[in-house]
Amino acid sequence: MKIKQVILRHMKLDLLHPFTTSFGTEYDREFILVEAISEDGISGWAESVAMLDPLYNEETVKTNRHILEDYLIPIVLNNEISHPNELSEKYFAHIRGNYMAKSAIEGAVWDLYAKQENISLSKALGGTKKEIEVGVSIGIQDSIDATINIIQSRLEEGYKRFKLKIKPGWDVELIDKVRKVYPDIPLMADANSAYTLADLEHLTALDLYNLMMIEQPLAYNDIIDHAELQNRMETAICLDESIHSLDDARKALKLGSCKIINIKVGRVGGLTQAKKIHDLCLENGIPLWCGGMLESGIGRAHNIAITSLPNFILPGDTAASSLYWSEDIIKPEVTVVNGIIKVPSSPGIGYEPDIEKINKYTISKKYL
Repeated sequence: MKIKQVILRHMKLDLLHPFTTSFGTEYDREFILVEAISEDGISGWAESVAMLDPLYNEETVKTNRHILEDYLIPIVLNNEISHPNELSEKYFAHIRGNYMAKSAIEGAVWDLYAKQENISLSKALGGTKKEIEVGVSIGIQDSIDATINIIQSRLEEGYKRFKLKIKPGWDVELIDKVRKVYPDIPLMADANSAYTLADLEHLTALDLYNLMMIEQPLAYNDIIDHAELQNRMETAICLDESIHSLDDARKALKLGSCKIINIKVGRVGGLTQAKKIHDLCLENGIPLWCGGMLESGIGRAHNIAITSLPNFILPGDTAASSLYWSEDIIKPEVTVVNGIIKVPSSPGIGYEPDIEKINKYTISKKYL
């Protein structure tokens, strides 16, 4: 395929409710929306999941825009691409890091490729599922009672798994009280790197509560200390921020750093690399789930597609659009029925970008 133009839109969507984790509170979501247009006039869509500030990782909206404009998009415009895999395997290999920027343009090319082939993005990736189970991520609330109220609401909506954000001072007591009210729900904790090995005894106290997993308890770039912690904990450790590549995943599995991996497409550099990590984990019996970065419907559609691969056997974070936005930028919006999302079968991402809504929430636009 030959891409004749790429449009970058700087978007801003206000969250319905503030979302608090161990590294701060988000009230809105600014991101880069990427539209890649082929010579035959077909558009592929994706989004960057980088945050405004370098808190989750080192990438930001500003650095992603720089890398996209000055490095990645010129490569895409100046080369004939036969398959999206070529981007990460051939054209982007010499550019270090910048995984979220790479993922954003690669995702748009994947959507475009699937549309040209007249198949769904799920099928293009080798997905096998017609529907996926999803859970919900619950940020740090003002009180434990508020957390319990949210869990009850999401239970009534049928969500299959409940992830609670934790941090020092908001952890064991929270889990203990939630478990007393809901002794049997699928429950996990996400620490977003808020602890160290000095907290080992405190973290092992969570073994009492039959958690599905504890996600990324230690440093964002660590696999060594996580291996020691996993050796001391009965609860499965899930790695998130530590896994940026197939090689990271291979090393973590070899060291015994985790028993589960969360794949975020942006964090690992795109759908091609996500599929490679999926295949490695499938071979080694390591279950996967798909994490979320407060994506708009465009990003959610990509998450749905990758989750249709067979080894995504745990419910992910791809909740309904209505939990986050007063209105999304796709038609139809992502909906969840009894904790299930139907995997679209129409070409590409399977959702139609809503140009009117996209224009409404665009801060700036650049044609390349």
